[in-house]
Amino acid sequence: MDLGIKGKTALVCASSKGLGRGCAMALAAEGVNLVINARGAEALEATAEEIRAAHGVEVTAVAADITSEEGRAKVLEACGQIDILVNNAGGPPPGFWPDWEREDFIAALDANMLTPIALIKALVPGMIDRGWGRVVNITSASVRSPIAQLGLSNSARAGLTGYVAGTSRQVCGKGVIMNNLLPGSHDTDRIKALTESTRQREGITMDEAVAKRNAANPTGRIGTAEEFGATCAFMCSQYVGFMVGQNILLDGGAFNATL
Repeated sequence: MDLGIKGKTALVCASSKGLGRGCAMALAAEGVNLVINARGAEALEATAEEIRAAHGVEVTAVAADITSEEGRAKVLEACGQIDILVNNAGGPPPGFWPDWEREDFIAALDANMLTPIALIKALVPGMIDRGWGRVVNITSASVRSPIAQLGLSNSARAGLTGYVAGTSRQVCGKGVIMNNLLPGSHDTDRIKALTESTRQREGITMDEAVAKRNAANPTGRIGTAEEFGATCAFMCSQYVGFMVGQNILLDGGAFNATL
């Protein structure tokens, strides 16, 4: 299937590894030129070189903290014309509700709500002027099914979801399609760290911890960055012009609901 996005340019945030990297790789495979971003310059440049070698597209790597005003300015300065925006940033740490103070919520909102909104405001007007654009916001399965210890993330990502619900319907008539992609457990550093934490806490082997983790999902496994990236690429394609303001859950059926 030709996704119809060859020659477009995408900004993919937090894309040196994990789900962001999976999205960047999948878009590059479709012939999309990239601006990729992460805080760590070494890992980011290694990813950029791998993408260039594999797919022959133009890749601009910008090492910066996308959740800071200075970092966003640095990334946007390098962007030029952006047709596709993939918003992504790591979530805030887990915790317990009485321990979270106002500054904790402000930090979470800055990273997981206000940063993607700022990038939308900066880049979507140009998409509107050109009559075509795609925005995919990587949020979390916790938007649909909140995780108690991730209350900071639940709150910030739910706020972004509400913003996108309204904004997506204001821009779709101008050719700009905006949706959210909600990951469940995938093969990322964060999930590996959580699995190691389970191993230590329960005094079991890593194989046992992995088996326990996988058994919790109906598929008997966790997702891969490659299949997540492929879903993202489709959501950036020519075929989603009638998909507006949706929350696409990619969790292997972990969220159990009829609708």
